[in-house]
Amino acid sequence: MAGVKVLVIDDDQSIVDLLSAYLTREGLQVEVARDGAAGLARARQFQPDVVVLDIGLPGLDGLEVLRRLRTESSAYVVMLTAKAEETDKVVGLSLGADDYVTKPFSPRELTARIRAILRRERGPEQSRVLAFRTLRIDPARREVWKDEVRLELTTREFDLLYALASYPGHVLSREQLIARVWGADYFGDDRVVDAHIKDLRRKLADDRGRPRLIETVRGIGYKFRDAPA
Repeated sequence: MAGVKVLVIDDDQSIVDLLSAYLTREGLQVEVARDGAAGLARARQFQPDVVVLDIGLPGLDGLEVLRRLRTESSAYVVMLTAKAEETDKVVGLSLGADDYVTKPFSPRELTARIRAILRRERGPEQSRVLAFRTLRIDPARREVWKDEVRLELTTREFDLLYALASYPGHVLSREQLIARVWGADYFGDDRVVDAHIKDLRRKLADDRGRPRLIETVRGIGYKFRDAPA
């Protein structure tokens, strides 16, 4: 991981100092910020490969920082949370976080998470354009067009859609989708798939109750329904 740039955004000085020292010792380039606004400004200047982002930031909280970060950066994001509730984790993942770690944690655990996400593919392995009756998916440009309108999707939303659309009519389990989109080294909950599918359906205007594009197969996973053009 030598040379990988990591931005740590956390208001806890002890955590900032610990992670900065440990990650630097591992060969990473580390920058820090103590609040959300400073973190966004530093991200624009530093252009990190990975952002370690605390949810419980004062002022501009971590979820809002993540929401804004995802509009201007493709950096991997690992969320830090001191809360036990699943809500913050699911919301963070649905906004585009790649992983999360619950405090207290060891710097070794966080480093292992960073190493794992850096081994993942950022996009689908195939490069062919997929054309359907209502959708056109271009992996080279990472663009999705529905009824001639371009959709704004996050990295994970695009990769999920491409994975499903690559096998129209076939059921893909959550485990298969995680392996294709998040990578075999993913440590987290498989409900990350459900959170991203929910937001993907919203952007596709695909009614969960009467889906035209992404169908839930209860107890297994999801199936893409649109027909090739």
